[in-house]
Amino acid sequence: MKRTAVLFTSKYLDHNSGYNHPESSDRLRVIMKELRKSGLFKAERCSLLEPERASVDDVKLVHETDYIRLVERSCSLGGGLLDLGDTVVSPESYETALYAVGGALMAVDLVMAGEFQNAFALVRPPGHHAGRNYAMGFCLFNNVAVAAVHLLRNFNLKRILILDVDAHHGNATQEIFYETDKVLYMSLHQDPTSFPGTGFADETGKGKGLGYTVNVPFPYQTGDQAYLKVFNHILVPIIQQYKPQFILVSTGFDAHYTDPVASLSVSSSTYLKIFEKVLNLASQFCMGKTVAVLEGGYSLSYLGKMTAGVIGRMAGIAYTVRDKHPAAAPEIPKQAEKTIGEVKRTQSSFWDL
Repeated sequence: MKRTAVLFTSKYLDHNSGYNHPESSDRLRVIMKELRKSGLFKAERCSLLEPERASVDDVKLVHETDYIRLVERSCSLGGGLLDLGDTVVSPESYETALYAVGGALMAVDLVMAGEFQNAFALVRPPGHHAGRNYAMGFCLFNNVAVAAVHLLRNFNLKRILILDVDAHHGNATQEIFYETDKVLYMSLHQDPTSFPGTGFADETGKGKGLGYTVNVPFPYQTGDQAYLKVFNHILVPIIQQYKPQFILVSTGFDAHYTDPVASLSVSSSTYLKIFEKVLNLASQFCMGKTVAVLEGGYSLSYLGKMTAGVIGRMAGIAYTVRDKHPAAAPEIPKQAEKTIGEVKRTQSSFWDL
């Protein structure tokens, strides 16, 4: 079995978000430039593959037919705003979004078939803000959610972990799986009060899904220490009790301290440590079955390096990312500790912490 598949197509560059939009094709250009420079693809453990286009029926696993038609029609008419804020489409965006879903689906299929131990789908547009019938936050179709439903329906899995490390709460992913115990949704994100308005600690699921949503809403400027503390002392014990059969990672790199869109202060080394821990958990519970799907991350100076570092960890290839650890303001650790206490108290109703 090969170790790591990387899914990418130049079609992902065709989606045009408009002038000076942070979710631009330059994001994938810097990632691919760094990956090619890194030499990771020269190793037998890491393979670059061209993803297939998802069908409309694939997208319907999560999204309503009328919404899919709306996206298609908006693009065919020349594009424009799909929501009231900043989700912009161009004539090519519908097709690109189908390939984004296709990248996530091909990644999980390759891993489930045993051809690769894990995979990273380098897709755009991102997906975790896209609901069943709406676009939001740069997202058109929810790539990770479609992959999760595909795993549930076509492989009869019962326990899927979606770990969301984007700096913004994945409101739509939470919404889609809020009432099921077959998906454990965990999100580490900045204070969601201004956007997207969901992701507070007391949002824990409903019905059969009660206890299967875990939200950690960090105060702005939270850095490495608190981020890792939550992961080690709350998320890891819950994951160990849940025993996932497959791990999906909504991988946003916008928690990095240089990101222009978000307000956390995490360094590259923390991303690498998180992935090392995720891969270790996957080896314990699901024979390494892990798929990362790109979400946000807009710091063009670090996005490529962090992505290459994570893929290196997934493939078991040494790759160094040089970065500093920004100092937190004196009041931030105390605020973060308060959040950690709240999350722990809330989740202790459902898990042994």
